[in-house]
Amino acid sequence: MALQESLNKFKKQQEKCQATLTSIAAKSGSSRAAQPQARPPAPAVKFSNDTERLQHINSIRKAPVGAQIKRVIDLLLETRQALTPEQINEACYVDINANKAVFDSLRNNPKVKYDGKRFSYKSKHELKDKNQLLVLIRKFPEGIAVIDLKDAYPTVMEDLQALKAAGQIWLLSNFDSQEDIAYPNDPRVPIKVDDDLKQLFRGIELPRDMLDIEKDLQKNGMKPATNTAKRRAMAEVHGIASKSKLKKKKHEISKRTKLTNAHLPELFQSLNVPDS
Repeated sequence: MALQESLNKFKKQQEKCQATLTSIAAKSGSSRAAQPQARPPAPAVKFSNDTERLQHINSIRKAPVGAQIKRVIDLLLETRQALTPEQINEACYVDINANKAVFDSLRNNPKVKYDGKRFSYKSKHELKDKNQLLVLIRKFPEGIAVIDLKDAYPTVMEDLQALKAAGQIWLLSNFDSQEDIAYPNDPRVPIKVDDDLKQLFRGIELPRDMLDIEKDLQKNGMKPATNTAKRRAMAEVHGIASKSKLKKKKHEISKRTKLTNAHLPELFQSLNVPDS
């Protein structure tokens, strides 16, 4: 019995020592965790990336009605698509549904087509390609302003130059308004010239100096294709000797003479053309 009691006491002492060691280890770990540790620097405070965008949207929506309408029309002209008010708001930040004045003005604008749901750009002449452009110009023998054509479709200006290069139209400038006018040049159309006009044409003697020719063109409302004064000034700067003055001798038209008015043959029928 005495031996069993001694064993029990020994076990209890061991358990007590184990509990004491466990407690010491726990306190040691908590003390190390409590020690201050080096922390990484806090990141710099940044404002939202949307702040600038929201300020831009707010400035657009507070702009005058005319400025907002121009913004929408520019979008419709660039995209050439029919857009809903929601799509317009997403693309250019003009909230049409929230601004009745903008909505009504846009709906009644001559440059805008509204089908009840979508807005689209409306050009003065609804054309799609070069062939339709040429057909339209031929309907205006007195000429049609290029400004009325330039928004018909995206590549209309390139097509005008192509038609001009092909000799199918003329592009002339109006001296008063400085606007280009497109004229048809259809060889199938017969042109009858009065005898009085023929006589007047043949009786006009052109000036010998290109400067005088350019001045006469300007007086009659036409824009010269050349700038002789500028060309001569550049020649003097670069040391190029000017050509001698033309002799005041009236030359007869020969078969080798290039006729710039070949599309008006009636003007030259009675001219004396010497044999070569």
